[in-house]
Amino acid sequence: MTDSPEQQRRLVAQRLRTAFARLPQWWPLPVSVLIGAASGLSYGLLASPQYEATSYAMAVAEGETDPSAALGYAQSYGRLSTSDATLSYARGAAGEPVRELRSHVRSETSPDSPMIAVTGTSEDRHRAADIANAVIEAVVVSSGHVSKDTGVKLIEFTHAMTPDEPVSPSVPLGTAVGAAAGGLLGGLVLLVRPRGAGWSVSAQVPAPASGDAVAQDDREPVR
Repeated sequence: MTDSPEQQRRLVAQRLRTAFARLPQWWPLPVSVLIGAASGLSYGLLASPQYEATSYAMAVAEGETDPSAALGYAQSYGRLSTSDATLSYARGAAGEPVRELRSHVRSETSPDSPMIAVTGTSEDRHRAADIANAVIEAVVVSSGHVSKDTGVKLIEFTHAMTPDEPVSPSVPLGTAVGAAAGGLLGGLVLLVRPRGAGWSVSAQVPAPASGDAVAQDDREPVR
């Protein structure tokens, strides 16, 4: 006589519960490490390598302009380097439309020096350098149009060089990072999971003093 589908499902569920009950308490930790390592390995093998190249420009005060003003203008030009006006001017040399170019460019400034760093990112290492140089040139040209009014101009400090190695994680590094992240998650699971019977803690209640016990025995029940 064959079991019904409902009985078969119950039997399978019971066997799974029995199998999980036989596992040690720390089983989520190695499983999480293996899953994290496999995820990091897959990312390192499947993800396209990304290259970065950085070009620099410096703000310089002209004439009688206060040299400290160059620092403030460097901050402003750093924010303008990723604006639509700048990217529209740079898209021809960069070879990408403004929408895609915006996601491949970032700018950084320093609070201590009037320096602007523009970084281009691409799957093609030559394209990464072209993007950085095109954007920094656009910023320099834009600042030159108003340099007579501001008293500060930008000069191109260094060109972006073609990178030799990608900045994306390598396969061993991605695997190691994934395994570490999996181990961290597995440890958190062990901390928050409900404790089983083997983890129960019994409180030790001190026994009453001998005098108290005698006093309790001498009391007569109230009728």
